[in-house]
Amino acid sequence: MRVTKKMKEEMVAILGEVYRDVKPALAFRNPFELLVAVILSAQCTDKRVNVTTARLFQRAATPEAIVAMGLDALQEEIRDCGLFRNKAKNIMATCRTLVEKYGGEVPEAYDALLQLPGVGRKTANVVTSIAFGRAAIAVDTHVFRVANRLHLAVGETPLEVEKGLQKAIPKDKWSAAHHWLIWHGRLVCKALRPRCGACPLAHLCPSREAGA
Repeated sequence: MRVTKKMKEEMVAILGEVYRDVKPALAFRNPFELLVAVILSAQCTDKRVNVTTARLFQRAATPEAIVAMGLDALQEEIRDCGLFRNKAKNIMATCRTLVEKYGGEVPEAYDALLQLPGVGRKTANVVTSIAFGRAAIAVDTHVFRVANRLHLAVGETPLEVEKGLQKAIPKDKWSAAHHWLIWHGRLVCKALRPRCGACPLAHLCPSREAGA
């Protein structure tokens, strides 16, 4: 099945209708808490991250407070989040940068976000989109998988898929579509056992036709 521009438009419309009420799963109160939560979310469920950040932010909810608590204490606070040593090192380095360079605030500029330790395109796009309300599409494992299966955007790297989605989806829907694709991947188009029989996009999906 060749996926046409019209089919992609229909996919986006259906996703927008089915998932119009979904919200970010990570709990946060400000850009800094969102930044830390997204860094912690690598190879970790949002549910677990929310448990970890609730405990962490009760003790230290600002870059200054996290720097003051020290690396060892930070590691203990996020130990149950996976890859905790590397994440703690990145969070601590990022907090120091925020304090020393940005007065304890998270910078809004995309390029400035990318310069923070532990922040890649996915994290920068999430913060840009959710915290600062600017159009962006973050490509996590769910978005990458769903976009490729649907041929909404085909690519071997997250960056390739991000660029493909930017072409396939109107810019004013980029940020919302990020969440639509995530929830579709979580609930229907799962990694190991996709629920094709329950998928509202099945009639448009080339992967179902191919038996993938």
